[in-house]
Amino acid sequence: MKEFIEKAEVLVEAIPYIQQFRHKLFVVKYGGSILDQEEIRKYVFQDIVFLSYVGIRVIVVHGGGPHISSRLKEKGLKAEFHDGIRVTDAQTLEIVSEELGKLNGQIVEEIKALQGDVTGLKGEENIIHVVKKQADKDLGFVGTITNVERKVIEQHLQQGQITVISPLGVSNENQPHNVNADEAASAIATSLDAEKFVLLTDVKGVLRDEKNSSSLLSTLTTSEVDELINTKVIQGGMIPKVSACTEALQGGVHKTHIIDARIRHALLLEFFTDQGIGTQIVKG
Repeated sequence: MKEFIEKAEVLVEAIPYIQQFRHKLFVVKYGGSILDQEEIRKYVFQDIVFLSYVGIRVIVVHGGGPHISSRLKEKGLKAEFHDGIRVTDAQTLEIVSEELGKLNGQIVEEIKALQGDVTGLKGEENIIHVVKKQADKDLGFVGTITNVERKVIEQHLQQGQITVISPLGVSNENQPHNVNADEAASAIATSLDAEKFVLLTDVKGVLRDEKNSSSLLSTLTTSEVDELINTKVIQGGMIPKVSACTEALQGGVHKTHIIDARIRHALLLEFFTDQGIGTQIVKG
């Protein structure tokens, strides 16, 4: 009986959060190695379906880096990166498009299997508009986002559908381009005035000491993020993640989160409990 009472208390604790976020939009970026792990996917998608059932509108922007690199290896092609960005020639772009298309379909089908009302959109289908990204090296077909076609996305959301979007964009010349998934998710969150922008990762969040998992920083402001980057507390792969969060906040998103997807029901624990489990970044 005690176990059932505790479960009921958790549900009661969630009520004010559900009331607060009902009809609001959450944009969740989900990619990397954690996208390959079936058990993690199951709990993430269960959480997303739950969010949808309680009236929260959800967009999932997925990556696909490991799948793309694996496919390139099978084809005998080398995966080349410059400053963390995949150099994308015509052959690589074809593989990127194919793999992202497969992943988009897989995610949609797995959410459907959990009774979620879901639809898939491909960013290059007049959803994400780009220009060629400029760098000190030619990156090939890599895009910088200029605009997100919010009306198309909103049509799906208004039908109560979880919307799954792949990070490809299209130029004015109708040429598809590869787009960084964190950047795509941040741009979509900004364009649609999202309540929350969420990055799912395989770490607990931002740590004061990366070797000490108990040094989690549960709340940071954008100015504190800048300071932690300057002092090299935040470094490596965490920099683009916090940068995507700060850009989303500057664009009008209310709150951003970096969450460890390996924790069961991480999204529900972060949003519907008093303590939360990851790092939230807020403007200030």
